Amino acid sequence: MRTALSSLTTRGRAFVSAGLACGVCALALGQKDLLRVAVLLLALPIVTALVAHRSRYLLSCRREITPGRVQAGQSATVSLRVENPGRVPTGLMLLEDGLPYVLGSRPRFVIEQLRPRWHREIGYPVRSEVRGRYPIGPLTVRISDPFGFVEMTRSFSVKTPLIVRPVVHPLPTATLSGDWSGTGDNRPRAFASAGTEDITVREYRQGDDLRRIHWRSTAKSDQLMVRREEQPHQSRATLLLDSRGVAHRGKGPTSSFEYAVSAAASIGAHLSTYGFVVRMVTERGAGDAFSWHDRGVSSAAEVELLLDDLAVIGVSTLSKFETAPTEQASSGLVVAVLGAVTEADLTALSSLRASSTRALAIMLEVAAWARDGDARGIADVDAQALLARRNGWSVVVARPQDKLAAVWRELARTRPVMRQGGLASAAGSTVGTAAITVPGAEVAAG
Repeated sequence: MRTALSSLTTRGRAFVSAGLACGVCALALGQKDLLRVAVLLLALPIVTALVAHRSRYLLSCRREITPGRVQAGQSATVSLRVENPGRVPTGLMLLEDGLPYVLGSRPRFVIEQLRPRWHREIGYPVRSEVRGRYPIGPLTVRISDPFGFVEMTRSFSVKTPLIVRPVVHPLPTATLSGDWSGTGDNRPRAFASAGTEDITVREYRQGDDLRRIHWRSTAKSDQLMVRREEQPHQSRATLLLDSRGVAHRGKGPTSSFEYAVSAAASIGAHLSTYGFVVRMVTERGAGDAFSWHDRGVSSAAEVELLLDDLAVIGVSTLSKFETAPTEQASSGLVVAVLGAVTEADLTALSSLRASSTRALAIMLEVAAWARDGDARGIADVDAQALLARRNGWSVVVARPQDKLAAVWRELARTRPVMRQGGLASAAGSTVGTAAITVPGAEVAAG
């Protein structure tokens, strides 16, 4: 009873108050007609609340987001399908879908009535200028009776994610250098011509093509094993994103960090288009981030995974680069998007540059993104760029007003500063390459 009365609206409570007042006046004045009015005023909202509380309203909801992944600044459409699979018609319904504040205000819709087996389809647009992964929902339904005496709230628990990716700018074709190797685990392997007995296998990883499962090895090891087949030559690229909070300035979509994330997304998508197997690393020098993006799926799917990672990446609390372990295999083409760096940072990145066939770097002039008094402690970008060039990096300095396409075109033409006796690399050695031309890029085999 108490639960039913708690669902009364302002109109229902007003009727109850008026009925009580009329009842008191009827008893005091001895007016039977006024007492009948009091009973009617009390009975209408109370009976309506009891009936509505005991009614079993069955509602189903399905939400679709088209497209499910958008770039920052683009719109997506959320479609709601509300259906009444029960036998009891609903009254007036107010629908409210939950939205994070970055996607706008919560949309509200009114449905007058939903008869049994009927459904309604509703759509509304969402847009975010900030990248991220945003849950949409749950849907809240407020059901009212025809008199407006009772309002009940029902909420669905399902949430649908919307992934807002960084802006990907189209980049012009350029002459680059890469590292030819086989796909799979990116290490050359020779296969005997006798059959599949000499095929190298490894444990199954999420995303591997099921057609590569090696059933004989699976039966022996009692766990799924897949073939690591050597496929035609594949160029490789390592994409380094400087996500240290101390290396960036500004806030929101106009910060230097967001410029760096957009640049990394654009370069990664561009290189994948031309057949590069791309891995992304950050200032953390160890862990899964330093694994190649090669899981036996198509390059287009790898780009999707890379953009999904960049959609949710945030600034880290590290203040310096952790030295990357020296790799036996070449890192291929290395492209670094750096914030404010110091000489110690460039020294920490020397092992990554030394194992590459060519090292490119986009250095952001972070001071241009800084507000008044926020540029203290930032090293001179031109001096650091010159130091990086002397250590084998091809460097371009980027500013807030610079278009990424122009920066990329200039970066492809830039060469490191040659010293007497060769490059001043940390390893003290040079890498010989033979140029091979492919559509839109020049990749090299060392």
